[in-house]
Amino acid sequence: MGVNKAEKKQAFKMPHLFWIMMGLLLIASLLTYVIPAGEFGKDANGNIIGTEFSYLGYQTPVSLWKMFMLVLQGLINSGAVIWTVLVMGAMTAVVMATGAIDELLNWAIYKLKDKNENILISIMFILMVYLGGFGGSDALIAVVPIGVVFCKKLKLDPICAIGVSTYATLIGFGTGPTKQFITQMMMDVPVYGAFFTMFISMNFFMVIGLIFLLRYVKKIRKDPSKSLMWSEGWNPANMTVSKEEEDMLNKGTKLSLKTILILAVFLGQYIIVVAYPLITGDTGSILYLMVALSLLVSIITGFLGGFSFARIGDEIVKGLQSMVFVGFVIGLAMVMSLVMTEGHIIHTIVYVLSRPLMDLPRAIVGIGVTVIVALVGFIIPSATSKAAILVPIIKPISDALNLDPNLAVQAFQYGDGFTHLITPFLGWMIGSCIMAGVPFTKWFQWVIPKVMVFIVISFGIMYFLTESGWTAF
Repeated sequence: MGVNKAEKKQAFKMPHLFWIMMGLLLIASLLTYVIPAGEFGKDANGNIIGTEFSYLGYQTPVSLWKMFMLVLQGLINSGAVIWTVLVMGAMTAVVMATGAIDELLNWAIYKLKDKNENILISIMFILMVYLGGFGGSDALIAVVPIGVVFCKKLKLDPICAIGVSTYATLIGFGTGPTKQFITQMMMDVPVYGAFFTMFISMNFFMVIGLIFLLRYVKKIRKDPSKSLMWSEGWNPANMTVSKEEEDMLNKGTKLSLKTILILAVFLGQYIIVVAYPLITGDTGSILYLMVALSLLVSIITGFLGGFSFARIGDEIVKGLQSMVFVGFVIGLAMVMSLVMTEGHIIHTIVYVLSRPLMDLPRAIVGIGVTVIVALVGFIIPSATSKAAILVPIIKPISDALNLDPNLAVQAFQYGDGFTHLITPFLGWMIGSCIMAGVPFTKWFQWVIPKVMVFIVISFGIMYFLTESGWTAF
């Protein structure tokens, strides 16, 4: 009997994203039979007129079979986005395989080891934020052991180990200027068009996040019993660093020319992508440019890393494989949009959702988008998955309310970025807790006030951007 109770108490496991998407497509199909069909009026340029809406007076249902027949069309319509994502995934895999990122981290830690504690923690934290902001992926869970040894040497608790590793990388990952390109493509806004705004935003939240961490370090330095890990048996007096761990911190005696060149090529592509439309005025070729640069970066960094032709090909294949399902999900999101469009219910849904917002300031609407994305983000941490689920609704709402789609993307980023730090459904976060030896409940207790502050500040930023008439920059 006890065994059965234990089995029943097993942790809830989210369904696979494939089944979530299929369930949403089924719901969308069924809703075309129930929700009254309707359409917004459009101006001469085809733009939605949010104040003009009418019901058709009849239903245009999309059957389950027709929904499946739309899958190929959805994949075709999303082809440019999907292939851009796949090729960029291949490029990232090659760069990570060269070991340049690992060497950079080892070198930085070695160079900083004799510095003042606060300076040491600050530079380590900043490095991790930038790593997350420009090269972030769940592969960065590999930096947690470095954070553990780093904090052991400083006699800090395991929460600080996550603080200088995953906490920092996820702040960069969540607010970085290169991390919303999929959402931007799905929202039909210029990719990296808000690069400078997002870059400033990332640095702003980096400083706030660092202040939180340094305040905690100061508190447990003054009284170790104030550590949330004290009750778990942590005591700075008992902390030792093994020879193997010491060697981990001391192995990066120099930064090789190879690594410098690889990082320069990798980061240089972002400069080119951002500068290209500013210099040429051509925004229509950005995806072509991104794919071209990603392939070139894959090849160049592979050769710089000493890879053979075969090894470069193998790493590109691995990168493509890692992103195939992501691309498929993007295609299914388009299918959902097609189902609701052919069923003439997307405008009805948008009309019902946006009507109460029509008389509210646009700034409040932007904040509302942030809240919605944050709530969904706690359950579904993947930014791509959230975009797939929410963009088909957010995009027409922003059109109906005359909200600049760039603002909608910015609101999406803030809603998406900070929930990564508190969701138990993100393997990157849970795995980091396990590797650092921190119970998730203790981590949640430490980080939840910080996340609340981040989100409230993001509300203020959204209000300012909207009221100031900000356009993507």
